[in-house]
Amino acid sequence: MPSGAANFIDAADCVIRFNDCRSMGAGGRRTDVVAVCNTGRPALSMLGRAGWSRNPGVVAAREIWCVRQPDMFEAKRPAIAENYPELEDFCDDYTAGFRAFATATGRKLRVVSDAVHAATDRHLSALAETPFVSPSSGLIVIADTVARAEKTDDEVVIAGFDHIGWPGHPFAAERRFTDHLIAAGKLRRLDAAPRFNQHRKA
Repeated sequence: MPSGAANFIDAADCVIRFNDCRSMGAGGRRTDVVAVCNTGRPALSMLGRAGWSRNPGVVAAREIWCVRQPDMFEAKRPAIAENYPELEDFCDDYTAGFRAFATATGRKLRVVSDAVHAATDRHLSALAETPFVSPSSGLIVIADTVARAEKTDDEVVIAGFDHIGWPGHPFAAERRFTDHLIAAGKLRRLDAAPRFNQHRKA
């Protein structure tokens, strides 16, 4: 994280973190939304650990966003089973578990729409050099938040996205897509000298 990032992020109107909220600390403390991967092993791991619900970021959040649209991923199951047999549980849906947690703790639950997924899949398929399993949760939330911000005057700022990780995500294509959004003025990365008085979203 660049110097000053924590203060900038904590001063934003809305802060979205992911899964276990590992960005807390150098990335500030404020958390308004926790976006979770609600299918497969990551979801099962979060819901199966009592520690997840006590995570400071989860405790602070007002909303839980389920990043994967269940019906869309169920429709992907045959192709994923054929092409990636080691991912037999990839499309298993745990949205109900996150909904139960949100209801029990007075939080709002939201599921990112299939339209966002479909549009993101199209963009990345045009940019990716090889087939991929799915976009990353981070990229889906970036695309969703940018689309929502186009209807308002809010600015979307991202911090800590290095576009590397699990090989089933098309990270090189995701970096190119993100750079395209930045070039179009729809997004910016938190730079080394955050301008506290000019931006309202992180």
